[in-house]
Amino acid sequence: MNEVFEGFTRTGPLMEAASYPVWAQQLISDCAPSKRRVVEHELYRRMRDNTLSPRTMRQYLIGGWPVVEQFALYMAQNLTKTRFARHQGEDMARRWLMRNIRVELNHADYWVHWANAHGVSLEDLQAQKVSPQLHALSHWCWQSCSTDPLMIAMAATNYAIEGATGEWAAIVCSQDTYANAFPEEGRKRAMKWLKMHAQYDDAHPWEALEIVCTLAGPNPSRIIQADIRKAVCKSYDYMFLFLEHCMEIERGGTKEAAAQLQPSYA
Repeated sequence: MNEVFEGFTRTGPLMEAASYPVWAQQLISDCAPSKRRVVEHELYRRMRDNTLSPRTMRQYLIGGWPVVEQFALYMAQNLTKTRFARHQGEDMARRWLMRNIRVELNHADYWVHWANAHGVSLEDLQAQKVSPQLHALSHWCWQSCSTDPLMIAMAATNYAIEGATGEWAAIVCSQDTYANAFPEEGRKRAMKWLKMHAQYDDAHPWEALEIVCTLAGPNPSRIIQADIRKAVCKSYDYMFLFLEHCMEIERGGTKEAAAQLQPSYA
């Protein structure tokens, strides 16, 4: 006989915090400062204004590639945690993950186009000649999706990372300065990853939050609430550390930056 779970069914608009349980509203509030320092980071303002150095842009694109390339794999790992008709939340996650894995595969193609527009080849992306600090975010995502329960792993990746990414991409695309720096014939291709995330993915983190809430129910234990909050904030924190290291490269002198660009095994 199937175990009976206390369920949650959203009744309000998808993209309004008030549509979710009180504990989820508190989660959004508690994690907001960590999210804000990612979304409002100086690097994205400089990217919007097209004032980042080519060296920093190169490291950003190469260092970010593992997360983009593996995002579909994170979702596939979470898909293996589901079983049909065992729980309403698992059924929602199962359908949502199956539908969106293919979308993430396309996003990897768009990242390659973006990198190519900056003179970064697929071979450069695959070689990953960047400092270890730029790999921490991808390692965290893999760890969470391979070891954490479904609700926590989806909160860490599909809710936290996709949500912050959609917001910072919107900031970069909020004016045309960066886009206009690309030659007109290749501009649309170069900007597609950013445009897709700034305009298309807005609903994804809210859909992920709805799944997390359906899995956790309206009144999860304090331990579960704390674990979800910790995972979400940890994703934001690793994103922030990634950006801070890129800005260290941006601000550093030639010798200091060169030392940071190459790992010891390169």
